[in-house]
Amino acid sequence: MSQATRALLHAFETGALAERRAFFLRAEDPPFADIACEQSFRPAFLKLKQATPRLQGGAWPLGLVLLTKHKEENFANIARGWALLENGGTLVCAGANDDGAASLEKHVAKALGVDDTLSKFHCRVFWSTKGDAPPPTYWRGLTGLQPVSDSSWRSKPGIFAWDKIDDGSALLARYLPDDLSGHVADFGCGWGYLSREVLARSPDVQHIDLIDAENIALDAARANVADERAAYHWLDLTAEPAPHTYDAIVCNPPFHTGRASTPALGQQVIEAASRALKPGGRFYMVANRGLPYEPMLKANFSSFATLTDNNKFKVSRAVR
Repeated sequence: MSQATRALLHAFETGALAERRAFFLRAEDPPFADIACEQSFRPAFLKLKQATPRLQGGAWPLGLVLLTKHKEENFANIARGWALLENGGTLVCAGANDDGAASLEKHVAKALGVDDTLSKFHCRVFWSTKGDAPPPTYWRGLTGLQPVSDSSWRSKPGIFAWDKIDDGSALLARYLPDDLSGHVADFGCGWGYLSREVLARSPDVQHIDLIDAENIALDAARANVADERAAYHWLDLTAEPAPHTYDAIVCNPPFHTGRASTPALGQQVIEAASRALKPGGRFYMVANRGLPYEPMLKANFSSFATLTDNNKFKVSRAVR
């Protein structure tokens, strides 16, 4: 349980907030029983006893929002939570001070008003009553897919590098071959950039599996990779097996930023790729050059080579 969720629990235990039927966006362990939990990040979803990746509608008397590090994602979740409330319902936000919760409280106070606030465990909990004023248009717009890059792509907050083509992915795309074939996978597909590049470069690809732990990312990937050869899988590859074995896998493991910030998770994805490749299958990966992945590639593949190193990212090819 995060410190922010502990602070949220404290607000209910002390009577600052009253327990009612509620929803919880970006849920962790709920602070009381009668809560519908939404969690689109697969590792967190698997830890919850009951949850859904996406709440659909309703008129709720109480809504809880666990804030993240990402301002635009918080704006989108607050706008969604506001829409899910009944008139006169209460929306409660909880987040860490280090993640900018105090700044976000000021934005919410200006846009919607704040009834009260509580500080505990280096976190802030603040809540608002739903009235006639809607959230800002910009916040509401962020709840849907947005055009990014050259506007031929769609993405939304909550996805790794949601508003631009990640520099590492762009570098990897330049080194993808044009002779991939058979069944291919994109591990940690995000909003689908690498998958679309694979299909554009290698016409002999028969199937491509887009796999990501973030269900929101798969929503965007479906919009960006409109191809009958594509299939989409919501999986945590560090804990769940890949759905098939593959002739090739491409991967930009985004484990240098965001929720999953430890190289060990990238190492687990390398191991998963090795298990999921057919003998002779190829693995193409980009990562921050300082991350210690080369020993893992050497241990799990028959050979590997560095295709490029631009002093920020390193692109590797490994053969099973």
